[in-house]
Amino acid sequence: MATQRTFSIIKPDATAGNHTGAINSLIEKAGLRIVAQRRVRMTREQAERFYAVHAERPFYEELVSFMISGPVVVQVLEGEDAVARYREVMGATNPDEAAPGTIRKLFARSVGENSVHGSDAPETAAEEIVQFFSEADIVG
Repeated sequence: MATQRTFSIIKPDATAGNHTGAINSLIEKAGLRIVAQRRVRMTREQAERFYAVHAERPFYEELVSFMISGPVVVQVLEGEDAVARYREVMGATNPDEAAPGTIRKLFARSVGENSVHGSDAPETAAEEIVQFFSEADIVG
């Protein structure tokens, strides 16, 4: 498997709970490198653009409001099969169904406040990364 990049967001529930360091530790223990990281307060426009794929879904407005409710940590992760590896480390969206030791099992409050976002494919990762980082920001 080739080295690839994926995009991560540590969401407002996790930053409010002061879990950023613990989540970063789990990411690194999984063999992924954090090659870019920034703590930001997403604007409504950024959140609406980022989650535009869900615009027609009933939870869209609640999701956007949640994502702008507090600071988030946006990240670029790099490693072997990074997209799949990070999705495994995140765990199932529903923390009740997440495997023991995964980020969501350890830190998520609910399906809606599920601590982290991770890209679902390499193509999606590329699209998501450029919304928050330039190539100059990504330092391997």
